[in-house]
Amino acid sequence: MISTNQFRNGSAIRVDGKRFTILSFQHVKPGKGQAFVRTRLRNMDTGAVIERTFRAGEKVESIRTDSRPMTFLYRDGDLYYFMDQETYEQVAIPEEVVGEAKDFITPSGEVSVLYADGEVVSVQPPAHVELEVVETDPGVRGDTATGGSKPATLETGLVVQVPLFVSVGDRVRVDTRTREYQTRV
Repeated sequence: MISTNQFRNGSAIRVDGKRFTILSFQHVKPGKGQAFVRTRLRNMDTGAVIERTFRAGEKVESIRTDSRPMTFLYRDGDLYYFMDQETYEQVAIPEEVVGEAKDFITPSGEVSVLYADGEVVSVQPPAHVELEVVETDPGVRGDTATGGSKPATLETGLVVQVPLFVSVGDRVRVDTRTREYQTRV
């Protein structure tokens, strides 16, 4: 059990039998009445974000979480197979748990797998990944002066806007948080 004054961003708690991570919290002490804590929570199972208010000093159940570095091996149907880098154990994770991270996972790519209560709850890719462009329109000489952009399909199937000088076969760095092109590598 942890008190509301021990809340930290990223902490995992159980509220009403559901698992949440704390996205943000704010202690509020109004001029009249009792102090309270206003929080934004993300449901670990559904990904839904809710706002919840707790009384100051209220206790909630803490969840033990563990983040492990893993390497992506292969995909078989709806299952993604990862290897724990410390124990070399293979773990099969369903596609719905992998979620949007699948757009940034390549064979032998490293990810961080979050466990809560011994169960996999999310897969986090690194902040930046380098992916190969497999399909894009050809750039025309002189187009770079306009500063325009064009869509490009990357090796994982992700489509991002890239500058006109990027061509098929180039490797580009993509920010996984914003899903935007960063630079050509």
